[in-house]
Amino acid sequence: MGALPRSETVKVTVSLSAELKTQLDAYAEVHGKVHQAPVDALTLIPHMLATFIARDRGFRSLSGKSVGLRAKDR
Repeated sequence: MGALPRSETVKVTVSLSAELKTQLDAYAEVHGKVHQAPVDALTLIPHMLATFIARDRGFRSLSGKSVGLRAKDR
């Protein structure tokens, strides 16, 4: 996923299963080790969702636009 960019934020509240929260925490720990910068799951989640949406071919083809894609992701 790489370094995390800064952007304007809007707060959204979601409920997750305990298992998914545990997996997200583990993912954040590994991400922090790989990139040598500690990060928590709450910081990673928006970037993970943005990446998921940007790479979803079905969504892109139905929406008819490159929603949130950076030039290097295209």
